[in-house]
Amino acid sequence: MMRSRGRPRLALMVLSADETRTKIVCTIGPASSDETTLRGLIREGMDVVRFNLSHGSRDEHEEAIARVRRVAEAERATLAILIDLQGPKLRIGRLAEPVGVSIGDWIALTSGPADGLHHVLPLPHPELISGAKVGRRWILDDGAVEGIVREVRPKVVLLEIVVGGRLSSHKGIHAPGGTEQVCALTEKDREDAAFAVSIGADFIALSFVRSAEDLHLLRAHLEGLPRGRETAVVAKIEKREACDALDEILAESDAVMVARGDLGLEVPPQEVPILQKEIIRRCNQSGVPVITATQMLQSMVEHPRPTRAETSDVANAILDGTDAVMLSEETAVGRYPVKSVAMMREISAIVEGRMRPVSNDVALPIEGGAGSVSDAVSEATGRVAALVGARLIASVTASGYTARRVARERPNRPIVALTSDERVLRQLALVWGVVPLPVPPYDGADKMFDAVSTALLEAGYVREGDRIIVTAGLPSGGRGTTNLLKVHRIERRSNAHHNGSGSDR
Repeated sequence: MMRSRGRPRLALMVLSADETRTKIVCTIGPASSDETTLRGLIREGMDVVRFNLSHGSRDEHEEAIARVRRVAEAERATLAILIDLQGPKLRIGRLAEPVGVSIGDWIALTSGPADGLHHVLPLPHPELISGAKVGRRWILDDGAVEGIVREVRPKVVLLEIVVGGRLSSHKGIHAPGGTEQVCALTEKDREDAAFAVSIGADFIALSFVRSAEDLHLLRAHLEGLPRGRETAVVAKIEKREACDALDEILAESDAVMVARGDLGLEVPPQEVPILQKEIIRRCNQSGVPVITATQMLQSMVEHPRPTRAETSDVANAILDGTDAVMLSEETAVGRYPVKSVAMMREISAIVEGRMRPVSNDVALPIEGGAGSVSDAVSEATGRVAALVGARLIASVTASGYTARRVARERPNRPIVALTSDERVLRQLALVWGVVPLPVPPYDGADKMFDAVSTALLEAGYVREGDRIIVTAGLPSGGRGTTNLLKVHRIERRSNAHHNGSGSDR
């Protein structure tokens, strides 16, 4: 199917077998920030460009973002910029020398002075110590060392080691269920969010979300910044508490990321596949775009081909209904960033050609109101498109809501989202199956249909005489106002004026 890819767009007379609907998020780093590699990533199918502010300086990121935009413009690509905030990364302090621990050893973590001698380690997070609970498992250095909390004293937590290893300075620490007092939005995050808004980022991802309140804090901060309200918020699901509060989080999110790396440290790793499926299912139900992330093609950091397990992992995420799959180290620091994107696209093409439509398992509301009308129109769109043999679905949208709602139904026809808002255009690059297409502002229904026909013809997506489905909200503007579904025949402006509206009669 069609993609918002940088290479010249193919006309829709014959749909290319390698054109996919699942979107690809690429993390940019030292291996991928040069113009040649960026051009290769775009041509192979990159839709969203992620910058992880846990690494690098703002100046470095700003230069890379400017470079991305230059290349995207040259390649005629619609790309979204996603800024990923670091969040409250908890780490042990500085050690005099590495500390080796074995199963059965005890270590003390203290907010007081310590340097690792006598197995007493500095932990500069007193709120973590005060929230510690006896019997809970704490994980250090991403699972290299694990211990069970055996005793909690003022300023000290005592752990019994159950997985031995070697610890060095500033290694990360995870304390599942013991971070209630840790704020999800740090001072660094506030500064980084202001930076993201200043450079026109399309999405800001909040790390270690536990509840809807964490998202409220970020939104309140964004609303105090010029144009901050226009930036979409992505909730990263990587805490047990977030899984338990998922419905409330979805109601406050513009998109969701299943951040499986840290989630696999918060919960037993064997639970992660089940949680992934449930999160994706509920995002699909709610019409919230969802990204599946972390170690999807990890072996391609060093090797030109993935393992069979990795290709199965990507395929299963697509079968689950994810909107996007994400590459992290593979494109940021890996040896084969462009090949990694090509592999993602090839897996998507094969899987999508054989997958069944996703069922959202949700009955439409029976009460009146704009929401139920929008849902009814959006659900009917795909069915009508199939019945009349429509070439594509043209979703005219001011906020992106109409296109997202149509995509929620996973129709078997391409979805082209037409909007005159450049920010909305880029944000739709994340949504499954949606090809963003700019359209000039218009006034009234007749001019809207003229603008749709002209934009689709000029892009090469349709020919004169093709039948399409148009969905829109009239009068224009406002979220959840989709109230129009029209079977529309493509005619050029001069013909449309001569023969009427161009609708089937």
